[in-house]
Amino acid sequence: MSKIIIGCEEWVSLNDIKIPAIKARVDSGAKTSSIQAKNIKRIIKNGEAWVTYDVNPIQDNLSLYVSCESKVFDTRLIKSSSGESQKRYVIKTILELGNKKFEIELTLADRDGMDYRMLLGREALKNRYLVDTSKSFVLIDNLEEKFLKKYDYLIKQSSGLKLGLLATNKDLYSNKRLIEAAEARGHKIQFLNIQHCYMKLDAHKPEVRYRGGKILDDLDAVIPRIRPSMTFYGCALLRQFSSIGTYCLNSSSSISQSRDKLFSSQLFSINGIKIPITGFAKSPLETKDLIDMVGGSPLIVKLLESTQGKGVVSAETNKAAESVINAFKSLQANILVQEFIKEAGGRDIRCFIVDGKVVASIMREAKKGEFRSNIHQGGKASKIKITIEEKKLAVKAAKIFKLDVAGVDIIRSNKGPLLLEVNSSPGLEGIESITGKNIANEIIISIEKKLKLSS
Repeated sequence: MSKIIIGCEEWVSLNDIKIPAIKARVDSGAKTSSIQAKNIKRIIKNGEAWVTYDVNPIQDNLSLYVSCESKVFDTRLIKSSSGESQKRYVIKTILELGNKKFEIELTLADRDGMDYRMLLGREALKNRYLVDTSKSFVLIDNLEEKFLKKYDYLIKQSSGLKLGLLATNKDLYSNKRLIEAAEARGHKIQFLNIQHCYMKLDAHKPEVRYRGGKILDDLDAVIPRIRPSMTFYGCALLRQFSSIGTYCLNSSSSISQSRDKLFSSQLFSINGIKIPITGFAKSPLETKDLIDMVGGSPLIVKLLESTQGKGVVSAETNKAAESVINAFKSLQANILVQEFIKEAGGRDIRCFIVDGKVVASIMREAKKGEFRSNIHQGGKASKIKITIEEKKLAVKAAKIFKLDVAGVDIIRSNKGPLLLEVNSSPGLEGIESITGKNIANEIIISIEKKLKLSS
């Protein structure tokens, strides 16, 4: 039997689950096909296991989703491309590709980070197709606008978005600028004080309420600006907003993970991102070896909960380092010990990432007598053009946490650029004033792209 040639990506249909068109990545490395699904819930129907789920069939359009329901065929432990194993539901559905219709097994993958909304695995290709990886859309032309029209009945009609700015101080520069930018682009934006929000946890009708009992169920998106002291409650609110279908610019998991300095450092190492040599230990008995491990003094001691340079101490000698480390440990504080990059001269680079791109960057220089640059504490800053290597490092760091908006701090060393940390709620004042760029506007545009509402 002759086999049909297809490209590395094709448009397919899954009409029995109400998805008339979806762009699929042909992935012969995966055994089973998968589809991006959210709000996955197991139910019992006529004594059998079924699953309900929502699919965003068009890439980068989170406002458009199809509510689906399928009988559970199986549950399997699937290893993702990152090496993590996940338990996933498997359903059976009819796939239409070109002129062929046939049944396939499809796993439901709750991963917003998928580059394609669907992956077509080798079980579906077997004895039917040959893949030409140099081509795309061999069977059907890539007419995205044509396929998008199939979902016209789902598209919200609106002249603007309804946004919520989740923060604690309306008068901060960054918050005022985001409100200004949203209103300038014709959107309605409401300031939501984190401390005045509360939630109703209910399987049938979860809610987020605001001071006085107002139910926040009509927001298209929430912009989180969560200060470190409010991380736990702020992230809980973001999870609740997500559960009621509100798009959150930076998810709760992205924010909480990026603020765990130990977890971040481990994640950077796993993903091959260069950082200053860093040590972590609990016992005071290991202090001397910990100091030697990072290259000896001078070195940096960081509290895991530090932010904006606070809770960061330098130690010029081994004796001073031992005293600082043991003092922190006696207070039951968790700390990181990090090598001192002398050649950086107290300078670092802040790269501002929006939607996977570096939109602005500045060089920050510490004031005299300080080892770490901080414009909040008297440091200087200037506009800088970063290298391609630095740009790639910054983008990769933000992508690891799946942050749509991030401030990525880099330091230049004799070993090349090193990553210091990733900030999930970066301030706008310094970088906008120095570069002259309207970054608040870039953030609002990124939300518009994610939520493609018709005008």
